[in-house]
Amino acid sequence: MKNNPTRYSSAVGEIWVMATFKVKYCHKIFDLVGVRELTDALFHQAFTYYGIKCQKLAFDSDHVHMIIDMGLYSKIELAKKLKGYVARKLFEYLPWLKKQKFWGSGLWNPAYDIRSMSSQVMYSRYLDKQKYSSTNQTMLGVY
Repeated sequence: MKNNPTRYSSAVGEIWVMATFKVKYCHKIFDLVGVRELTDALFHQAFTYYGIKCQKLAFDSDHVHMIIDMGLYSKIELAKKLKGYVARKLFEYLPWLKKQKFWGSGLWNPAYDIRSMSSQVMYSRYLDKQKYSSTNQTMLGVY
């Protein structure tokens, strides 16, 4: 049992989930170091702005996984807030990306996956095995 649960004005507790967002048209934009690092920074800004706790964030070439606390947000609200914040800022800072890769459309595929976790340890290991994980390990598949 947790000794100090997260408290909100009308609720107490946490709901840790794994969220996955995929880039539109499967463009492998996260293979570009600058794009990946900026996107990472923008997600952390969004977490702070919306008061979302993030345990881990990891990228593959065309998608991002994260372990986050949903707080009082629904899955739809959570996806909309995070994807919208990151896409708006990313295209603001890198307008060439929108013009060259996305032909004026949005960054993210409209689908998303936000699931409860049966084992936080198992999902954390899964994120560690992504192509670009926060553990700074380089996967063999990169070479």
